[in-house]
Amino acid sequence: MKTEPKASAENLQNKMRRRTFIKSSATAMLGAGIMQHNFNVFGAEENMPVLLGGKPVRTKGWGHWPHWVAEEDEQNILKVLRSGVWSRAGVVSSFEKAWAGAIGTRRCLAVVNGTNALVISLAQLDVGAGDEVILPPYTFIATPQSVLMNGAIPVFCDIDPRTYQLDPKKIESKITPKTRAILPVHILGLPADMTAIMAIAKKHNLLVVEDACQGWLAEIGGKKVGTFGNAGCFSFQNSKHLPIGEGGAIVSDDEAFMDRCYSYHNFGSAYGTAIGAVGGGSIMLGTKLRYTEYQAAMGLAMLKTLEAETVKRNTNAEYLRSRIKDIPGISPYVLSPGVTRAAFHLFPFRYREDAFHGLSRSKFTKALSAEGIGCSGGYGQLNKQPFVKAAFQTKNFKRMYTSAELDYDAWLERTCCPENDKLCTEMIWISQEKFLTEKEDMDDIANAIEKIHKHSQKLAQA
Repeated sequence: MKTEPKASAENLQNKMRRRTFIKSSATAMLGAGIMQHNFNVFGAEENMPVLLGGKPVRTKGWGHWPHWVAEEDEQNILKVLRSGVWSRAGVVSSFEKAWAGAIGTRRCLAVVNGTNALVISLAQLDVGAGDEVILPPYTFIATPQSVLMNGAIPVFCDIDPRTYQLDPKKIESKITPKTRAILPVHILGLPADMTAIMAIAKKHNLLVVEDACQGWLAEIGGKKVGTFGNAGCFSFQNSKHLPIGEGGAIVSDDEAFMDRCYSYHNFGSAYGTAIGAVGGGSIMLGTKLRYTEYQAAMGLAMLKTLEAETVKRNTNAEYLRSRIKDIPGISPYVLSPGVTRAAFHLFPFRYREDAFHGLSRSKFTKALSAEGIGCSGGYGQLNKQPFVKAAFQTKNFKRMYTSAELDYDAWLERTCCPENDKLCTEMIWISQEKFLTEKEDMDDIANAIEKIHKHSQKLAQA
């Protein structure tokens, strides 16, 4: 009998524990249900960035580049391959005529790549030992290397922080009695301010070679880039808008200059000399940088769609710019004065991490890529890379210049470019093939950036 109260007490405690467990379990289940309901109704889970456990904005990819339509594009290439005539001949000449027509110049010379288009152009304008060439620091390595390969010294001039191009207002401060040429670059496919640059060149009697290696069919006042200076240089490398694997071209209205370029790229043989001819003798210093027939056939195939694709890239880029320009911390490109069309090899915008709660640029690019929008941070500080110092230390440069002229520390100080330094820490690139899609695809890019901005504080702390 004495055990019954004890048993009753134990039973009562067990019942209370069961009730507490059931109540807490029900509360937990109810809470989970409410959370799930909120995720489903309000879309909280879906609207979280992928790096915080959410779903990506885009999952279907962007298509491949280069594009190739076998049934339309391969017949002429197969015809060239089966002909056995693979070195420079009639197909290369046809491509040169077509590209000159597309750009609006009298002449075009196809060469092995855009880098050597620059090298040849500078060489045949007699830019060399003792000369200085003014150029922007925000460019690909090929631009300054082409100057050094001709024995001249590159002088970097800072960029306009809005257009990312060579700033005309800063050019004259870089001009010295040794300045021979200006080498503007239409980087990212955004035209430089050629009207202002050409006025400065004319005032100081300077040559102008346009690096249009990313500027196919871009225009200023309806005039194509590459046609303003003494020469224009283009690239047809695999990522470019006219992709041929490798390749480049020089365009100009100067017949004598183009004759010299032709001779230079063909062992110094006189212009018009048949390829493969021997015993005729060379009339000038030259090398072998000739184009092939099957490359030219590819170029002719890809050229058919370039105009329409350029229009589409511009339409989509302008729409995306309108979507993201008001997002705090996002500053899209501004086109130079007079630009009537860009090429948009890359879609660029500046990113300020302070407007994203301190989210670093590297974390931003990682977050955006995770949303299905591949991107990158672009170029580094080219004017601070060691290749110029290495050139100054070569035997040739030491023979061409005095030790004072090869003072690398003094050169670094002279070519200081603070706007470019800042740009290189803030730039974001989105690649060109994404702009061959549709308007709603641009919304995916904008929505992804908006999502990251909305949750930037959590991303910065993650």
